[in-house]
Amino acid sequence: MAATESKMVSLGTIAPYFKIFNPVSGTYQSIENLKSDIATVITFICNHCPYVIHINPKLSEIAIKYSKLGISFIAINSNDVVKYPEDSPEKMIEISEKYNYTFPYLYDETQEVAKAYNAVCTPDIFVYDSYMKLVYRGQFDNSRPNNGIPVTGNSLINVLDSILDGSEIPDEQVPGIGCNIKWK
Repeated sequence: MAATESKMVSLGTIAPYFKIFNPVSGTYQSIENLKSDIATVITFICNHCPYVIHINPKLSEIAIKYSKLGISFIAINSNDVVKYPEDSPEKMIEISEKYNYTFPYLYDETQEVAKAYNAVCTPDIFVYDSYMKLVYRGQFDNSRPNNGIPVTGNSLINVLDSILDGSEIPDEQVPGIGCNIKWK
């Protein structure tokens, strides 16, 4: 479990376009069809990473709550499934069901989406405003596997609450930490 820190992409960056496969629905979905007029959370995750497994139940809970408030959630798996078959599209369906994902869990087979977003680890979290401008990139919360800190999702929740109530989102943000994306 090698810890990799997320890149701190410049705030204000526009979300790159994508249209990739959703193994659960069996369709291709684009950011244009999935984004929200309020805010859009894009999280790069995978099936086997201990950091993702650690936050999965709370991520699903937060997505359910904030989706009802008009915020869109999108998860993307960009790992090389040849070297890491546990991240295959078939296994993505199983994980989506296991954790009750109410959001699309997309497969970035070419890894072009991860590269366009400068995603480097799992989880790697990006939050975009109604104009699809980056307002947050960083950690889910301070919890990590085996550090004894409860998983709360507070870093993400604070950003989403700020968007909903119109308050300022801090420019100082803590990078996320997780397993590196498994590049081809």
